[in-house]
Amino acid sequence: MPSLTFVLPHWLYWSGLVFFPLAAMALARRSRKAGGMRGYSLPLGYMILLTGGMLGLHRFYLKSILGLVYLPLFLAILFANAQQRDARAVYSDASNMVRVAQDTIAREGPRIAEAEKELESLKADVLAAEEGSLSKRSAELKVKRSERRLAGSRERLERARTDLEKNLPLEEETGAARAFWGSIAYFGFLVIVGLLILDGLMLPFIKRRAEKAARGEIEAAAEAAIRTHEEAETIGDFAHASTGWTGAIDRLSLYCGEFVSYWAVIAVFVYYYEVVARYVFNSPTNWAHEGMFLMFGMQYLIAGAYAVLTENHVRVDVFYAPMSARGKAIVDLLTSVFFFIFAGTLLATSWIFAYQATQVNEISFTEWAIAYWPFKWAMVIGGALLVLQGISKLAKDLRAVANPAGGI
Repeated sequence: MPSLTFVLPHWLYWSGLVFFPLAAMALARRSRKAGGMRGYSLPLGYMILLTGGMLGLHRFYLKSILGLVYLPLFLAILFANAQQRDARAVYSDASNMVRVAQDTIAREGPRIAEAEKELESLKADVLAAEEGSLSKRSAELKVKRSERRLAGSRERLERARTDLEKNLPLEEETGAARAFWGSIAYFGFLVIVGLLILDGLMLPFIKRRAEKAARGEIEAAAEAAIRTHEEAETIGDFAHASTGWTGAIDRLSLYCGEFVSYWAVIAVFVYYYEVVARYVFNSPTNWAHEGMFLMFGMQYLIAGAYAVLTENHVRVDVFYAPMSARGKAIVDLLTSVFFFIFAGTLLATSWIFAYQATQVNEISFTEWAIAYWPFKWAMVIGGALLVLQGISKLAKDLRAVANPAGGI
């Protein structure tokens, strides 16, 4: 199988975080203005083909049962790669043992021959030395040391020959298995690539066929879902927005929350790429996980104001829920001090962290080496949005206490 060496450029990472949500928000509004369901999208089909084509997801998107053809091929690639990894592990161990054994044989063979000659010479010295003399005892000690070295060399040589005899066939067998499963995975990959190219050419025809089959259903659903963009913004989350200057803050929180919500879609694509790169191409990335957990950290902070506005944060409201609107406003006013302590502290400390990171151009410790200061400025943005939303909430609570019958 070919390997993937792609590393996400920093500029592309940041561009995706900015422009993808903007495009998604624009498409969502265009869909609402057009009356909801508008049939199948050819650009979306091609995007799915590029990101999920190995699983045939573009076929499933266009309601084509032939998408099932991709699944056994993809599973075959996964199975072949797993077998190849197992064979490679055994092959690596056997190859290492063969190399060490061959080196030992090449080294110990001449050493034994030389030691045997030396031993014969030492034995001759023993025979020539005078009985009981110091030179004879010295010669005998040299003979014993030479015999021990010779015995050790012979033992290592025999062990090396045994290892070579055992691991050489294993090396050949696992090497052949590794090549076989690698060929299977590569062949499956080529078949999928061929099918993707064919589907890329046929996608407009597949789209028209899918739309023709589902035209009646789409028209009925469109008639039931028609509403204008302005009407859509008066329901759902936008119902939480007030009027006046507090409404401007509320809408800022709503738009920021909607913007970062689309980052979750980016994570789907990135982790899909990571899974395919790791398990299909045996090429795990060094950026996917880091880029996504940093992105989710920013999402968590920037969406905080949205959660406060729409009351989607976790809280225990056993006593709070049954209260009247005015009672809730009074409780919120009394407890707002704790909110502003938290939000103010978050904003102040985030500012310090971001300023320091910018001064030293702090980067991550991984090979990806992305700068940390933009993420820390996102903390400042999140803190500022929280403070603004808290001010809006405070003003609305004061309004509710002063005029219980009035709106927000």
